[in-house]
Amino acid sequence: MSEPKTANTLNALSSPRDVRQAIRNDLFRSHTSGLAKGYVQCNLVILEQELAADFLLFCQKNPKPCPLVAMSDAPGNPRISGAGKDVDIRSDVPQYKVFEHGKLTAQVNDVQDIWQDNFVSFLLGCSFSFEEALIDDGIEIRNIAEGVNVPMYNTTIACKPAGAFSANMVVSMRPMKASDAIRAIQICSRFPNVHGAPVHFGDPELIGIYDIDNPDYGDRVTIKPGEVPVFWACGVTPQVAISNAKPAISITHSPGCMLITDIRNSQLSVL
Repeated sequence: MSEPKTANTLNALSSPRDVRQAIRNDLFRSHTSGLAKGYVQCNLVILEQELAADFLLFCQKNPKPCPLVAMSDAPGNPRISGAGKDVDIRSDVPQYKVFEHGKLTAQVNDVQDIWQDNFVSFLLGCSFSFEEALIDDGIEIRNIAEGVNVPMYNTTIACKPAGAFSANMVVSMRPMKASDAIRAIQICSRFPNVHGAPVHFGDPELIGIYDIDNPDYGDRVTIKPGEVPVFWACGVTPQVAISNAKPAISITHSPGCMLITDIRNSQLSVL
C-alpha cells in the first residue's frame, strides 16, 4: 500500500484523487494552486434548495465570475458525479467558510456535522485551471513562482442581479509584461468555463482598486518594473453575492482552497 500523500509530497504531478484523499484525511489544508496539473479546480457554493434556482440564474447571467461546471445530482446528495469518482463535497475541500444570514461565522475543515438534506452544491470554474495553459506558453504565474495564494480584489464592476443575489465582481490579479498580457488574453479566451479572458489590465483604479499592494483576499505578489497588473473575473464573487443575499445558512470554499475534480482542463477548452 502506498504512503498517504501529505502537504510536503503533493505537487503538480499529484492525481486529483491523491489531493482529495490528503484533504479528506486532514493531511493538507492549504491553497491548491499548482497542484494536479491538467485537472479542473472549482470554487464551491452550497445553499439551501429554496435559493438554488436564484443562484443558478445568477450564474447564468454572470458566466465570467460564475462559470458553472457541475452541481448536485439531487438536493442533499453530497456526491457530485459530474466532478469525478468518489467526490464528497463535505470533506474534499481544504477549508470551508460557513455563513449565517450573510455573516461569516466559521472556517472549518469539513462540513459533515452541519450538512442538511436540502443543500444544493454548485461547482464553479477557477482561474487555477487556465494558469496551466499560461505556464505551458512560457508565461510566469507570480503567485505560483512565489508559493503564495493569488491576490484578489473587490471592484466597482457590477454583476447582473438575479433574485436574491447581487454583487460587484471580485477579480484575481497576475502581473505580466504587456506582451504577455496580450498573449494571456488570446490563451484564456479558449477557456470560457474557467473565467475566460481577463476583464481588465493596467490602471487598477479604473475598476475601483486603490491599493494594489493590499489585496482583499489572498496574498500580495511582486509586481516587477515594466509589468502591468492583469485582472480576471474571480469565483470569490459569489461569496459577496451571498453576503448581500443573507441566506439563513450557506457554505463556500475559503479563497484559494479549491475542489480538484477529475475533469481535464482540455475538456473545458474551446477552439
